[in-house]
Amino acid sequence: MAGKKFNKLKEKIDSKKKYSAADGIRLAVECAPAKFDESIDVSIRLGVDAKQSDQQVRGAVALPHGLGKSVRVIVFAKGPKEAEAKDAGADFVGADDLVQKIQGGWLDFDKAIATPDMMAVVSKVAKILGPRGLMPNPKVGTVTMDVKRTVEAEKKGKLDFRVDKEGNLAASFGKKSLGADKLKDNFNTLMAAVLKAKPATSKGNYLRGVTVSSTMGPGVPLDVALLQGAAE
Repeated sequence: MAGKKFNKLKEKIDSKKKYSAADGIRLAVECAPAKFDESIDVSIRLGVDAKQSDQQVRGAVALPHGLGKSVRVIVFAKGPKEAEAKDAGADFVGADDLVQKIQGGWLDFDKAIATPDMMAVVSKVAKILGPRGLMPNPKVGTVTMDVKRTVEAEKKGKLDFRVDKEGNLAASFGKKSLGADKLKDNFNTLMAAVLKAKPATSKGNYLRGVTVSSTMGPGVPLDVALLQGAAE
């Protein structure tokens, strides 16, 4: 039955057509079949050789309408920065005590932030946090002295993105309940950041293919030329 439902939804999408971002996102929301609040995702095929260190595409962007979900944030900090993190709404703040909790198997959080002076402490759990994408990293702004602003941005829904080894980039840019208009704002912000992150050494077409979908729904192909034009 699930297969029939999926195929019926797929019929709404013209496989020979490339949609504008607005139409594609609206269609992805319409074709979200689950009863739960599905994420709306984008899959981007980039013209980069991600095996080369100078063609990595990664970054972080604060979405105008957040991710539509609660984000649990921990902060490694001491002294005044510990108080600053708590005031900004961090869920857990600590140092060696946080390390011990994580070493004991606790991973009940979505983002980790650290002040630069705490990285020696954080390195004790690097092998646990790294593979899960939870390690604080200066490249995406999660190793910082600006704790208040960073915690507030992460709580709102700052999105980290990174190309995989095959040159593909996948990200969720909000929940179905946000509605098509707010999702389009989030999508445009994410795409602008991805285009801005184009490596100088990338040759030929940078944006090769873009598809949006809900968690359980069919993919909707977008018009790459329109997306590049909108960003110029």
